[in-house]
Amino acid sequence: MTTLGHAIPLGMEITEYAVAYEASTQEFLTLADSVGLEQLDCREPGEWSARQIIHHMADSETQSYARIRRLVAEPAGSVIQGYDEAAWAECQALGYEELPVGNSLLVISAVRTSSLDLIRRLTLADLERIGEHTESGPYTVRKWLNVYTAHASDHAAQLRRALNYTA
Repeated sequence: MTTLGHAIPLGMEITEYAVAYEASTQEFLTLADSVGLEQLDCREPGEWSARQIIHHMADSETQSYARIRRLVAEPAGSVIQGYDEAAWAECQALGYEELPVGNSLLVISAVRTSSLDLIRRLTLADLERIGEHTESGPYTVRKWLNVYTAHASDHAAQLRRALNYTA
């Protein structure tokens, strides 16, 4: 997955991975923090609202937090569990359509900061550590870095579209 210049090519140093991950985190959080209460339910037709995007990011980032730790700490081939993000977004108990976003923003910031700490401790050999994703198949630390660096930027772009949509 590549968007907004945050793709991570082979041969990068760990510090470059960390810089790209941190930049995508800041891109999303800066934009999400600027969303006013009156904008939370803005959306393009057929897309998630700003509120839903922020809640999704919190849930997805907690999944990513567990995944990277499994990849670096557990034996090769450990299961990396997928989840149905659309079902989570539709689940009334999770409150994607009405809960305030403050706690979700705190979650995003905390888990991405903690994952950044872990990224900075990786070695180049760690990048090839592998697990088995239940939906995507073989899943390396390098793939995780590409997916979750782009994830924040992808949703920042989606958030911009939601905020700029005028009916």
